[in-house]
Amino acid sequence: MKLALFLLGFWVATAHAYPTKPVRVIVAFTPGGVTDIIARTLMPKLAELWGQPVVVENRPGAGGSLAAQVVARAPADGSVLLVHSSGYSINAALNPALPYDPRRDFVDVAPLASQAQVLVVNPASGIRSVAELIAAAKAKPGEVTYGSAGIGSGAHFNAEKFRIAAGIEVLHIPYKGGAEAINDTVAGRLAFTFNTLTLALPYIRDGRVLVLGVSSPQRTGLMPEVPTIAESGVPGFEFTFWNGLWAPTGTPAAVVEKIARDLAQIVATAEMRERLARLGAEPMAMTPAEFTRFVRSETEAAERIVRLAGIKPQ
Repeated sequence: MKLALFLLGFWVATAHAYPTKPVRVIVAFTPGGVTDIIARTLMPKLAELWGQPVVVENRPGAGGSLAAQVVARAPADGSVLLVHSSGYSINAALNPALPYDPRRDFVDVAPLASQAQVLVVNPASGIRSVAELIAAAKAKPGEVTYGSAGIGSGAHFNAEKFRIAAGIEVLHIPYKGGAEAINDTVAGRLAFTFNTLTLALPYIRDGRVLVLGVSSPQRTGLMPEVPTIAESGVPGFEFTFWNGLWAPTGTPAAVVEKIARDLAQIVATAEMRERLARLGAEPMAMTPAEFTRFVRSETEAAERIVRLAGIKPQ
């Protein structure tokens, strides 16, 4: 009984004290991408709540593996955290030789936000619908190009899922971040890309890209006139992009629980819900245990796409 009370007191004291120094948040993708935008939207609120600086750093490359490697080797005290995307589960499904072990080297802390992805093309391409894009790809198998934030990124797997469902052959061009892929779509160097609403919306609004469809099961309130891809000739198609937060294995459970609770408190506020809605994102809140189950489910779904598409890690 005394031991239990001691451990409970230690747990409470640890949670109450955290953080006692600045926290570094390593983002797995380039500045300006959706994962970066979501991190920079939420992390200042954690800094306000904690009374400590929360410094966001970008370590792009290898589909997010470079950032994960940095955090896996960091002190397990909550001072260094990882913000990644759906690519975290995808990498686990895709590459058995990662320079880190996603199950053993990390603790699942909390999800951040989710959103649909949009399928966009350059207006000069002449393609005006999902059906026309599919027809163009079938007319020239393997010649139509698309870009993503890298092998193992959410956009890559969304496009591969779309390719399989549509029965087309297209050429994948991987980048270090989604911003680069959409910029090359604007420049006409890519035929299309899938990207999140957060990143694509400014390009859509000023006419630099044309949106053909959204990957969510329902239309988005930001663009209710844009059909879902399922409505556009690919029945049953859907894909949701999400972001989450991880800590190195060994981080005290009290710290992990506190971070998750504090994030849930932040995303529940009307201010944050409004800010995320303007980005086309939906807030997510789970306990660490719930997030672990979610990540495992997403990994299993990614494993199915790996098998069907025959995707190989670089």
